[in-house]
Amino acid sequence: MTKKTIAVLTSGGDCAGLNAVIRAVTDHAAGTKHWSVIGIKNGHLGLLEKPRQIVRLTVDSVRGDLMRAGGTMLGTTTRGDPFEFPGADGSVTDRSGEVVNALKSVGVDGVVVIGGDGSMRLFHRLLTPAGIPWVGVPKTIDNDVPGTDFAVGFFSAVDIVSDSLDRLASTAASHKRIMVLEVMGRDSGYIAMFGGIAGGADAILIPEIEYDIDKLAAHINKITHARPSPVLIVVAEGAHRPPGDRRTGGDVGQSIAFHLQKRTNIEARCTVLGHLQRGGSPIAFDRLIASSFGVHAVDLLAQNISGRLVAWQRGIVTDVRIEEAVTGPRLVPINGETVKTARGLGIYIGELTG
Repeated sequence: MTKKTIAVLTSGGDCAGLNAVIRAVTDHAAGTKHWSVIGIKNGHLGLLEKPRQIVRLTVDSVRGDLMRAGGTMLGTTTRGDPFEFPGADGSVTDRSGEVVNALKSVGVDGVVVIGGDGSMRLFHRLLTPAGIPWVGVPKTIDNDVPGTDFAVGFFSAVDIVSDSLDRLASTAASHKRIMVLEVMGRDSGYIAMFGGIAGGADAILIPEIEYDIDKLAAHINKITHARPSPVLIVVAEGAHRPPGDRRTGGDVGQSIAFHLQKRTNIEARCTVLGHLQRGGSPIAFDRLIASSFGVHAVDLLAQNISGRLVAWQRGIVTDVRIEEAVTGPRLVPINGETVKTARGLGIYIGELTG
């Protein structure tokens, strides 16, 4: 087999499991296939710096506790669009050619991009026209990358939501409060749905389904028999604020807590998890799919296959055309299994018909 030189980088927001992908790519490429592997630091920004921020990766360099470690050893970025790169004076410059030329100058035969749907769009635009072979590995706590059932980092974030609900349940019971937990997810409600069901929430509010604040309050009164009693509510950060909400600033979870306390006369408190959902060690399932994705990505490049997104579909690792991955964000299907499960458990999830 022809010896190749491949690059690996992480792009977009961090999450648990990124290092496990880097380890798998390096172990399989350098250890099994005896290729050269380089890591690009800080996403595409590492290619725009002088000197370029590139490190040689070997089997020895990814041993130890790397698979267990949170974050990314290569660093990542959510800024600096190379097609409209911001200057210190406020100007923007197209520096996409510099990124491409930097990759070509180090002689890479392929690139493994670990990122979300935004990163896939960026590198599809960068690498495909330039003829640089590449494969995408989906990672995001939001689980909103089209083409794959699950992305690296998602289940570790869900585990944090579930654990947080376990902890909030005891304090809610002690004070007989409504505890609102706001979680991440941008335009998608996957974290809220999976975490809310696993954590025993009484209501889950997501961007995909409209809710009625008065009906939610009525639901709370029903399950508490109209007297103070512990209630757990999960709110995705992209959920809409209650109609007519005149409060300025603050999080959507705080707004919902305010309106529910006003309508139920039960004390309500809001906890915003924020970046706690991104940090920490990946749970076992994220380590599994991260490892499987990394190996599959290298196998695709070994077969000279490019422009694919590694995916987890119905319990197996496969791959799809990258064009399928850049149509996001992927949203929670309102007639899907998680919604059916929530409704079957009596969880208020909004106003659905049928």
